[in-house]
Amino acid sequence: QVQLVESGGGLVQAGDSLRLSCSASGRTFSRHAMGWFRQVPGKEREFVAVIRWSDHSTYYADSVKGRFTISGDYAKNTVYLQMNSLKPEDTAVYYCAASNTYYSVSNYGAKTAYDYWGQGTQVTVSS
Repeated sequence: QVQLVESGGGLVQAGDSLRLSCSASGRTFSRHAMGWFRQVPGKEREFVAVIRWSDHSTYYADSVKGRFTISGDYAKNTVYLQMNSLKPEDTAVYYCAASNTYYSVSNYGAKTAYDYWGQGTQVTVSS
């Protein structure tokens, strides 16, 4: 089992920056990738970004490309999401996820690619 704990959420104004962190513990050696998703009430959980540990390849949703950056430290079992130029539409609960399977990096855009999920951290961007 892998446990994921997110932190760093909060209330910011449009145009501000925020950095989310996700720490993994437990049976971490089986991870192939870690990603971020987000969800607003009444909508599907949507993909944000992923990093594949084998080569540090990254993949982003079009809505965040150029504004968000995913990075991580495999030795520390931690992944980060640097969010710049935040917009009100970025308001959501952000979830960290980990995958035990090696895929083409774009395939990590699907929720079904992940085996473990964190509890989420709220990000609110005011206009």
